[in-house]
Amino acid sequence: MTRFSALRTTASLLTLAGLTASCDLEQNIDVELPALPAQLVAECYLEDGQIPRLTVTETVPYLASPEPVLPTDVTVRLTLANGQVEVIRFFPGVDPVTGKGYTHMGRRPLVARPGDVFSLEVVDTKGRRLTGTATVPARVPIDSVEYKFNDLPPTQREAFVLTNFRDPAGLGDYYRLQIHRDSISDEAEIDYDVEDRLNDGRPYTLGTSYRFDPGDTLLVTLYHFDQPYYLFRQSVNDARNANGNPFAQPSAIKSTVQGGLGVFTVLSYDRKQIIIP
Repeated sequence: MTRFSALRTTASLLTLAGLTASCDLEQNIDVELPALPAQLVAECYLEDGQIPRLTVTETVPYLASPEPVLPTDVTVRLTLANGQVEVIRFFPGVDPVTGKGYTHMGRRPLVARPGDVFSLEVVDTKGRRLTGTATVPARVPIDSVEYKFNDLPPTQREAFVLTNFRDPAGLGDYYRLQIHRDSISDEAEIDYDVEDRLNDGRPYTLGTSYRFDPGDTLLVTLYHFDQPYYLFRQSVNDARNANGNPFAQPSAIKSTVQGGLGVFTVLSYDRKQIIIP
């Protein structure tokens, strides 16, 4: 480019910048949000051998206070695999292992075998009714957990971890891999979902990046669940990523319950501990 052309281009850019600066590009727009009726929200994860716990709240407007609304006029019924109906009492607390809060708690540990079907019903005095069903998935065992260090000097060495298992034959299996350091009460170092669409009925290996240090004690958990719970988790992640992002596509929560929002499922998992030397 000649010196004259460069000067002319610079002058044009300065002129455009001046015109842009002189324009008022800010405009306030008032958006009226629809006043939707509040819906019941349930979050319930059943586990074999654990006392049933769940949280019942209700929806609030988008710009409302983030504090949850806990309806106290609800009745919660859990239908067990043998047909027995158990009323889950209002008994708020915090799970000491996971750190998650709950509003309702059962009285005895649950027996949940693969293939068992459980039903949930939540009703209140306003006539609202939330229902859901969940089938116990089979536990998929972890065959082995491996690690390998990088080639950096000893003071900079880090390891990646490989979790090996075999996917059962037949499409429709979904997995969640979690890896915690020291305790599952802490936030997971690794947490992601996969499906068996490209690896049906074959050995499966889920890996990580180089991020673990010598001496780390790792708890590796492999969850096996069905499509409704997988789609629910994907929709929650999409909605979280879209919240506050003007360029993201809005995402609705794909609930596993009817008559409200939320999730009702049975957790089936295998867990192994590994210490990186």
